[in-house]
Amino acid sequence: MKLLLDTNRYTDFARGEHEAVHIIKGASAIFVPFIVLAELRGGFACGNRTRENESALTRALQQPSVSALYADNDTTHHYAAIYFQLRRAGTPIPTNDIWIAALAIQHELVLFSRDPHFQHLAQLARV
Repeated sequence: MKLLLDTNRYTDFARGEHEAVHIIKGASAIFVPFIVLAELRGGFACGNRTRENESALTRALQQPSVSALYADNDTTHHYAAIYFQLRRAGTPIPTNDIWIAALAIQHELVLFSRDPHFQHLAQLARV
């Protein structure tokens, strides 16, 4: 399974949460969206363990099965379609999560997140 991590599931993994560790270790490839990297680093900057958390993230990103994933022009088209779908249905979700969903759909990845609002996107594969 090719997995796209949301911020909350990276955090669960970093804390050693059993389900997150099991699913992430079972993935054939793991992608970390640029949005998640930014959210994590924002949290690190506000915390007391900035250096340790950044070191752990750097080590994770250096693993052969782990890659950062960035938006491109195609991603913006997926974003627009999702934005329109959610707006039409009256089920908005946070902007960062639209980017995450757009990347997952674009690259045909399975999203690993605890956020229930992703259920509004039937086309999004989720763990």
